[in-house]
Amino acid sequence: EEDFERAVEDGLRLSKRLVLPGGAAPPRPHAGMDRYGAPDAAAASSLLPVAPMAYAVVTDPAAVDSPDVPSYQPHVYGRLSPPALIPLQMREVELRVDCAAGCATAEVTLVARWWLHCLTRSRDCDCRLVVPMGEEGSILGAEVTVGKKSYNTHVVDVDGNSPVKIVKTESGGILKSQFFQLTIPQVVGGEDIFATIRWSQKLLYDNGQFSVDIPFRFPHYVNPLPKLFTKKEKIQLTVNSGVSKEVLLQGTSHPLKEKTRQGEKLFFLHEAVVENWSIKDFTFSYSVYSGDVSGGVLVQRSTLRDYDDRDIFSIFLLPGNNQKRKIFRKAVVFIVDTSGSMQGKPIENVKNAISTAVSELEEGDYFNIVTFNDELHSFSSCLEKVNGKTTENAINWMNLNFVAQGGTDIMHPLTEALALLSNSDGALPQIFLVTDGSVEDERNICRTVKTQLTNKGSISPRISTFGLGSYCNHYFLRMLASIGKGHYDAAFDTALL
Repeated sequence: EEDFERAVEDGLRLSKRLVLPGGAAPPRPHAGMDRYGAPDAAAASSLLPVAPMAYAVVTDPAAVDSPDVPSYQPHVYGRLSPPALIPLQMREVELRVDCAAGCATAEVTLVARWWLHCLTRSRDCDCRLVVPMGEEGSILGAEVTVGKKSYNTHVVDVDGNSPVKIVKTESGGILKSQFFQLTIPQVVGGEDIFATIRWSQKLLYDNGQFSVDIPFRFPHYVNPLPKLFTKKEKIQLTVNSGVSKEVLLQGTSHPLKEKTRQGEKLFFLHEAVVENWSIKDFTFSYSVYSGDVSGGVLVQRSTLRDYDDRDIFSIFLLPGNNQKRKIFRKAVVFIVDTSGSMQGKPIENVKNAISTAVSELEEGDYFNIVTFNDELHSFSSCLEKVNGKTTENAINWMNLNFVAQGGTDIMHPLTEALALLSNSDGALPQIFLVTDGSVEDERNICRTVKTQLTNKGSISPRISTFGLGSYCNHYFLRMLASIGKGHYDAAFDTALL
């Protein structure tokens, strides 16, 4: 990340050599932004993209010049190693978002046109596309056209059985968590880059409301001069509720107009000529009105171009807004990693999160808290019934015992939690495990837990896991949550906790 940001900063300095048509100065950032066009304090300290971006990969600074109006430039000697990244200006952008409640994902398509505005027409360089994919994003594919050449992504068998020959392994892949990058070779100065990029990201559901947040904040320096190019911003949104219930629009970041309704599908559109590209993420939220539990099945057939020729289906349930339903009592054990690597902000934020979770349990529920490193410590020797006194005692206990030190031993606390839940008095047993560690013997842990859960029958505890940081064994946590029929989630960047 630091290398990438340093390369972009070098590129922004290099772009000062450019003289725009008519001798005009580069576009100024909006009021309230920093010199890089970041719209808030959180983004101001970072040059990582917060919208799909294209960069010129420049190794020879002498090649940097306007392709249409060459100017006198003092000669620059030497080469840049590592190369600088100059953000390219964007001429067109169209965003298409398809939300399907039953799939719990939003499929995003971005169609954009960038041009290599910072290189003389007698030279060429590689260009890099970087796409931030939002919440739990996953790349679906990309097609790029430059002049008479075209490129597209392909699913490659990591075992080497793919029929496609890989020329450069660094030509595409994950830059960091939720950032996809693709390198386009030998783009000539002044050429246009046409790109269609598709990815999926999580459709969030909270308190009866679906929402999606698409990275769509463009810094000021990707805006070409308004006198040269008319900037038309277009956003298309399709919502498939999956049920024949009323869909209520709760909020949107951009002015959307409802165009049509076709059964369970709604179509929205935003299309306008703008002075500058969007400086805020595209957000959209809606709810499906229902007085009781409802659901459905969505089926998607495979196409001839699919790498996997199997059909896909999704079964979903919506809880509705019936407030009179009986709520099952819960028995919850929180397992928290307090090893030395959790020191500082991670353990403080986890302590705050567990305190909030305990406070939100209902009276009549049961809970316990187990911390582990080289040793194991429990808030209580048994499950405690939730009330004001036990909640206060638990928070005070966490303030004293959430101390980061020692190593990571996950099997011992899991066994302890399963034993605590062996008699949950008719309440639904649940385990929440939070760790940033890379464990040993993870296969044996999974086998042991699976055996213990099987022996407990139909009322076995549900295990959910949460991983912190990029060094955590996330695959193990996914498998453990799958075995425990629970949920897995992660915060890869602990600085953002």
